[in-house]
Amino acid sequence: MKRDVQSIVLVLVGAALLRISLDGETYLRYVKEGLRPALVASGAILLALGAVGVIRDGILRRHERAEAAEHAEHAHGDHAGHGHDGLGPQDSDAHDAHGHDHGKGPHVAWLLCLPVAALFLIAPPALGSYTAERSDNTVAKPAAKTVDAGFPALPPGDPLDMTLGEFGVRAVWDTAETLKDRNVRLTGFATSGENGSWYVNRLVISCCAADAVARKVEIHGVPAPPTDTWVTVTGTWLKNGETGSEDATPALTATAAERIPTPKEPYE
Repeated sequence: MKRDVQSIVLVLVGAALLRISLDGETYLRYVKEGLRPALVASGAILLALGAVGVIRDGILRRHERAEAAEHAEHAHGDHAGHGHDGLGPQDSDAHDAHGHDHGKGPHVAWLLCLPVAALFLIAPPALGSYTAERSDNTVAKPAAKTVDAGFPALPPGDPLDMTLGEFGVRAVWDTAETLKDRNVRLTGFATSGENGSWYVNRLVISCCAADAVARKVEIHGVPAPPTDTWVTVTGTWLKNGETGSEDATPALTATAAERIPTPKEPYE
């Protein structure tokens, strides 16, 4: 890749990072909240490096043009009326054209700037149904001491707001079945299921969207909203498999599903 293309790509990437990290809550689509300072610093560094490269390349090009002009002037004075090294005028022109083309990189390299420019102009959305639909509904077993000692009692609340992670762990691994007959409320985005059911989903990230893991609860009892619609679902735990085994999956018998705007922080 030519040096000037490299520099421009750095400028565009740095500008895109700054735009994403400084534009309200947009950065929360890609990283956790605590990583915003690192994102801003990375964007500023890349932008500075690219700008230095652009300035350096401009100075070098001016210097090269000045040297070429000086060389051409001397050559014209020394060989006026003659071709280069005994070549005819037409051969001399062809030789100069060859010299001008020498060292140029492929023009197609500039196409590398297009996806970066698109990133700068259009910030991609947060992960959603595409990722969730390709994840299974398995809930990892919690630490042995949690299972052996038993889950703590649920706090008061009717309905009780729970994350999908909290609900899923109790629904699958709590053999005391503390969720039984409790009215709970879950928030997430919808994906389609089978036999009239659907899923409410939330993605969990440890660092950034690249390590996202889906949490999902199968919903029964109310019609499915359109895929990727954000909803709050109210209902009671539906036992779906033998509690305390990997055969169980989180499920809810819903009494209501209310559409809501996409939250500013889409990950759980």
